[in-house]
Amino acid sequence: MIHLPFRFLSATKSQSKSTSAETSLSSTTRRANRTNWILGILCLGWAGALVGCKTTDVVSTLGDWTTKSQLEGVSRFGASSFVIGTIAYMGTGSDANSNRLKDFWAYDPTRNAWTQKADFGGVARNVGVGFAAAGKGYIGTGINANSDRLKDFWEYNPTTNTWKAVADFGGTARQTAVAFTIGNKGYVGTGFDGNYLKDMWAFDPATNAWTKVASYGGAKRVGAVAFVINNMAYVGTGNNNAIDQKDWYVYDPAQDLWTQKLDFTTDQASIARSYGVGFAVNGKGYIVTGSGTSTTKDVWEYDPATDLWTTRGVFEGASRSYGVGFAIGGQGYVTTGGSASSRFDDLWSFDPTVEQVQ
Repeated sequence: MIHLPFRFLSATKSQSKSTSAETSLSSTTRRANRTNWILGILCLGWAGALVGCKTTDVVSTLGDWTTKSQLEGVSRFGASSFVIGTIAYMGTGSDANSNRLKDFWAYDPTRNAWTQKADFGGVARNVGVGFAAAGKGYIGTGINANSDRLKDFWEYNPTTNTWKAVADFGGTARQTAVAFTIGNKGYVGTGFDGNYLKDMWAFDPATNAWTKVASYGGAKRVGAVAFVINNMAYVGTGNNNAIDQKDWYVYDPAQDLWTQKLDFTTDQASIARSYGVGFAVNGKGYIVTGSGTSTTKDVWEYDPATDLWTTRGVFEGASRSYGVGFAIGGQGYVTTGGSASSRFDDLWSFDPTVEQVQ
């Protein structure tokens, strides 16, 4: 039923007992009837316009995805990545047959092309972490082919295309941790070593040493996401004992302090997820993909200035978790990942300034 925003006037109900009064309308009644007739015509026209509206009318929102060159290596999930300059590097992971991988690739967005690099220096693995610091890339932790958890770390030199071992991770051997870079230091924490974790460690390439810093401010978790804006790391989502998390924290390395931000509200319930990806573009953070209790193809934008989240359309690739996300220039990127028995090798770029047509 269509509820029309008009209320009709009531005709005068009382009648004169005289015959002349019974056969003629009062001036008030005539005015009321004329008003009702005019409003009725308007209502019919308005209702017709409503009925004529199509449910398929185009709806646009900022944030558009474009498919890019597929990874030339095998499709995979649980890979690790980092960005040095304007080149993204990605490798390791697990293929559709659960074989751990150690091949390593570079993506150049200006050429929209992948180039194979020297294999990762450590044993093949998946669900490790990667970060870049002081012009070098680092990959470590994860699970090997025997399902052993690892704590070794390896440094990649893009100039010489070589790997070398660096100091083992300062915490326990673990999987599905989170990593980020602030300044010339890399940070690794949370994850699973047989128990859920929330400790956090900083790696200084200049001293080749790990230092324990303040533990993550929220609950223990696996599969969280992180991005860095203005030398502050924002970390959240993930899973703790089968519960997707909805808290959100920011880390200030200058104070070694975690500060809680606004939790996700009921309307933002779908932000809570695990094994998604995060990246920062133009001073805003983005979360996409992953696994959760509701759709994880939605794209969420975080504004640190207001501490608020906004939806930015939907991810246009297949639903997935354990993918890789990174940012170069004004574009975010998502590649690889898995869904059930499927593994992906596609690459998608995200431009938050372009309207997406759904």
